[in-house]
Amino acid sequence: MSVTVRVPAKVNVQLAVGAARPDGFHDLANVFLAVGLYDEVTVTPADELRVTCAGPGADQVPLDRTNLAARAAEALAARYGRRADVHLHIAKDIPVAGGMAGGSADAAGALLACDALWGTGASRAELLDICAELGSDVPFSLVGGAALGTGRGEKLAELAVGGTFHWVFAVADGGLSTPAVYREFDRLTPDAPAPAASPALLDALRTGDATALAGALTNDLQPAALSLFPALTDTLKVGTEAGALAGIVSGSGPTTAFLAKDAESAERVAAALRGSGTCRGARVAVGPATGATVL
Repeated sequence: MSVTVRVPAKVNVQLAVGAARPDGFHDLANVFLAVGLYDEVTVTPADELRVTCAGPGADQVPLDRTNLAARAAEALAARYGRRADVHLHIAKDIPVAGGMAGGSADAAGALLACDALWGTGASRAELLDICAELGSDVPFSLVGGAALGTGRGEKLAELAVGGTFHWVFAVADGGLSTPAVYREFDRLTPDAPAPAASPALLDALRTGDATALAGALTNDLQPAALSLFPALTDTLKVGTEAGALAGIVSGSGPTTAFLAKDAESAERVAAALRGSGTCRGARVAVGPATGATVL
């Protein structure tokens, strides 16, 4: 017997970042949108906890107990007084270390899959509590759709979305460390104001207005990401000149996200990016997408 869960990537349509807190985290106003690039996590009973991974970037995914999916299995097992004796197989399609919450997605997928496999009957609130313990982006990977994350991003308020948004994601040739990006943010923005969600952006999501959403996209980490990875500036230029309504660094990067008017425009932007030599590849996806789902 095995259980497979499909879980989506995310893009931050707004990432407002406050000053560093005493615990080292930052208060956020983080508007998440799930998009249709997916990892699949399959769990099967085993003699001990084991992790395997296949797909683009699989060689960069840790296969020991530091893997966030393995930690999710262990956290659920600990709550219910059992051993996490499962084989976790991750089929990757979300860019690895790309600011699209691939590791968080795998954790949410493993958590939901183990819950189904073991029949623990954990409530949604319990699962979200474990998600929050695992990482700031993990709760949203479970929920999907669109949501405002506050605190360090783990406190979610689901948001209404009035339409479908067309995106292109340019996968960078290289990676960025999220802690390094936050350190650079602290250096560049020593007096960051308290973060708040943009009413204009929330309204654009609610009404499904892509042009209005494009005008409201913001990422406070983008200057830090560009400081550490200047070549991303060229990628952003190519995408916007190819007709994207707007381009932005996704989360802490280095993936860049481009909002397009429609599916045809998205394909044109993706083709321009693929031929530009400024990125390793480009992926088209739509949002919102559903959260972690048992297949």
